[in-house]
Amino acid sequence: MPERPQDPAALIAARGGRVTRTRTAVLSVLFDAGRPISHDEVGAALDARGVSHDRVTLYRTLDWLVSHDLAHKVAGPDRAWRFNAVGDEEHRHAHFHCDLCGRVFCLESLQPAIAATLPSGFRLGRAELSFHGLCPSCPGPLRSDAGHNRNKIAP
Repeated sequence: MPERPQDPAALIAARGGRVTRTRTAVLSVLFDAGRPISHDEVGAALDARGVSHDRVTLYRTLDWLVSHDLAHKVAGPDRAWRFNAVGDEEHRHAHFHCDLCGRVFCLESLQPAIAATLPSGFRLGRAELSFHGLCPSCPGPLRSDAGHNRNKIAP
């Protein structure tokens, strides 16, 4: 989980952004979550804090935070975006998707070295490394249908 290096308002101002109630509240929610969370989960956390908002403003705020490197987004197993605060470090770690509960976790200790040599003329913009399985909160066997095991890692 990224630590909160400064006040969210200071981080937003340092990126040249307008410091608004929604931006600071959303960034605070992302830091407090400790894992990537969906738009709906951000909205529920804002509601719980008594911060009024609308869906469009929330989407625009999340997009602004991502475009200014204050948050990153990763697609969840349901193909919905999950958002997480970035802090001071670059976003260079793997993610774990729980196939049962749908939560996505940052695996900060797994920082893959991208050693791929791209053909001439190609420039790498980003790469994603994701693992799928069951998180510690979800007991039971892994699903073994053919679609899920297509990319299974051998023991």
